[in-house]
Amino acid sequence: MLREIDRDIWVAEQPFNYLGLNVGTRMTVIRCANRELAVISPIQVDDAIVHQLNSLGTVCHIIAPNRFHYLFATHFKTVYPKATFWATSSLKAKNPELPIDRVLSNETNNILNGIECFLFEGVKALTLSGVNSLDEWVFFHPESRTLVVTDIAFHFDQSFPLISQFAARMLGSYKTLSPSFLEKIATQEKEKVKESVQKISTWDFDRVIMAHGTIVQTKGKPQFIEGYERFLGSSVKEKT
Repeated sequence: MLREIDRDIWVAEQPFNYLGLNVGTRMTVIRCANRELAVISPIQVDDAIVHQLNSLGTVCHIIAPNRFHYLFATHFKTVYPKATFWATSSLKAKNPELPIDRVLSNETNNILNGIECFLFEGVKALTLSGVNSLDEWVFFHPESRTLVVTDIAFHFDQSFPLISQFAARMLGSYKTLSPSFLEKIATQEKEKVKESVQKISTWDFDRVIMAHGTIVQTKGKPQFIEGYERFLGSSVKEKT
């Protein structure tokens, strides 16, 4: 079931195992001013969720935000055939049979400073450079001051099974918002990652929603920056 996080933003979760660990997965739904709904990292939907979505607005955007979060996007497209299915260029190359309508790229729509863009009204998007194999885009909903990420950062707590908690402790993601091990493995150019994090740090967000882990409801921005500073081994200063 969808649950409201703030004005015009909802999430829905379902169980998901990765490498034998229960990490769960989460989709985020954002309602734009024109009542268009953007669904980021879709999960398997049932009639109840479809009914909820239809009561909130019109599903116009289905987003596979990186190379890996697309498992349920095709089904979502079947349910909402008029919606635009957005995906990264690497996912399109990896799975050309997917019914992708538009590719997320730095040339998408209104470009700001090279890598930041508006996909649609009320939502900013940015690609995290230097993490090519993950090829992830992150999103910012200014109205609710929410940053939405998928696999670049995790945040697990005591609500997860003990084995998942143990793994999170080992990887530095237990009760702390930290770059995920997927991010760390995929990072090829730390300077480019730093530049992207600096751009993200200019966004006025407080909450951080990730696909795996517990939502950071407040003070998410300093935690996000501190986590990346530990990973990068250098200060991340906000651009002005």
